[in-house]
Amino acid sequence: MATTLLKKKTVVNDPVEPAVTPPDLTTETTFLTKPKLVAKSKKRDIPEGLWDKCPKCKSLIYDKELDANLKVCIKCNHHFPIGARERIHSLVETCSFEEMDAQMESIDILKFTGVASYEAKLAANKKTSLLKDAVITGIGRIGHHRVALGVMDFSFLGGSMGSVVGEKLTRLIEAGTDRGIPVLIISTSGGARMYEGMFSLMQMAKTCGALAYHSRRRLPYISILTHPTYAGVIASFATVGDLILAEPGAMIGFAGPRVIKDTTQAELPPGFQTAEFLQEHGLIDAIVSRNEMKDRLMYYLDFMKVGGLATE
Repeated sequence: MATTLLKKKTVVNDPVEPAVTPPDLTTETTFLTKPKLVAKSKKRDIPEGLWDKCPKCKSLIYDKELDANLKVCIKCNHHFPIGARERIHSLVETCSFEEMDAQMESIDILKFTGVASYEAKLAANKKTSLLKDAVITGIGRIGHHRVALGVMDFSFLGGSMGSVVGEKLTRLIEAGTDRGIPVLIISTSGGARMYEGMFSLMQMAKTCGALAYHSRRRLPYISILTHPTYAGVIASFATVGDLILAEPGAMIGFAGPRVIKDTTQAELPPGFQTAEFLQEHGLIDAIVSRNEMKDRLMYYLDFMKVGGLATE
């Protein structure tokens, strides 16, 4: 009888190697985890200072193209803010502008104090805008016409009119009157400068008084309104011109739309306080694009000279 030998399977356990250092049960065990993969953005980083986005049509515009077009959008004609010196260079003939009262600066005559002192604000704005105050004045030549030109700059304390702004503009107007040449003032302002109180409000009457003497000599005064022009400036020299021009889309008024709406408790009409609205209602004579301003000014000055308003 055959006998079957059954082989028993034996289970062999691997010996456990003794730990060199016994584990410390009082500390938490840390485990290595795989680093999380962060998806890279497909957007390319655009270096700052190369492109600008138009707030109206949302187009990206190359900075050099924008500067070459006097900071006017090439697609929708939106007018970007522009500095006073850039504007002067776009209007007058090369090397013909002689600046007046360049070193005149404001002082804190009232010792105004608030969140920051007036002196601190003046110092900060001089540093950021590279200007002494909110207006540049001088005598230059547009085409073959010599003119007394004043250009305000919104980057200095919102283009606010203080004693220096009023004094520089008054001296400019008087120089134009004495020399028998037209006066051109390009305005952009938030109004009279609150830090100087009554002294800033006095500039409204002073500038208008100088323009009255200019008018008696039958000399032309052209006022150009840009975005934005408000309050004390619009209530004085900006709206007493023989010819009042404006850039497209400029906001112009005495008080802001929200203040007027809250005061009158009435709905404001569409386009309220825009240059186009004011031209339709008779305050503005013409809306002129920045690219066409120089040519149009030469045409208007020729017309006023032929009409007997200007003298040489």
